[in-house]
Amino acid sequence: MARLSQSPTQALITKLESITDLTPGEIDALRALPVRVQEVRDDQDLVREGDRPTHCCLVIEGFVARYKVTDKGKRQIFSFHTPGDIPDVLSLQLKTLDHSLGTITPCTVGFIQHEHLRELFQRQPRLTDVFWRETLIDAAIFREWMLGIGRRDAKTRVAHLLCEMFTRLKAVGLEKNNTVPLSLTQNEVGDALGLSTVHVNRTLQALRGDSLLVWEGRTLTVLDWGRLAEAGEFDKGYLHLDRKNRAA
Repeated sequence: MARLSQSPTQALITKLESITDLTPGEIDALRALPVRVQEVRDDQDLVREGDRPTHCCLVIEGFVARYKVTDKGKRQIFSFHTPGDIPDVLSLQLKTLDHSLGTITPCTVGFIQHEHLRELFQRQPRLTDVFWRETLIDAAIFREWMLGIGRRDAKTRVAHLLCEMFTRLKAVGLEKNNTVPLSLTQNEVGDALGLSTVHVNRTLQALRGDSLLVWEGRTLTVLDWGRLAEAGEFDKGYLHLDRKNRAA
């Protein structure tokens, strides 16, 4: 994994600017946040259910998942998190975590102490609203996932997820020539959408057969955005992206 060539909070700034405007003072304050940067292997827990963390975790590079495991060992993934996300910012208010947060690829993450975030919000009070907006968007994504799991068929679920990930990655500048990095396994997609790995594989084959996408290795290329969005019943409104950063 390459060494950082910019502020460890640049991914956070880019993410927040995809949903709202930031003032120069707010950007400077975010850049000045003390961050402990760490590289973490894939399949490692950053926070476990029942923990009482004193810091939040910023995804700088890589992919992270929020999940729970049943008593019988079956995993349900609730969300995927991409560079710029702080998926456990809720630990500022919920002292005991009711789910786990783990890496699904090798990641670079930044740990920010709660006290430093609270000081930031005191110095830049509008950032409290910005982080609250980001939390509400996270909840909107969760509702969309619940609709998919409860009411959409397998092909629509998979297409919708791929449209969402493509749009989110494009919004933070990770798209080039209709291609984004997407290092998810079929097993992880299945755990997110309530599908078996075999069902995910068959569905992806159908989407490829329809010439909608190419998903090989660690990259996803969308060949026909309009038809893929139609197949996934995808309307990006729930992502509440700022106009200048919305995916086409």
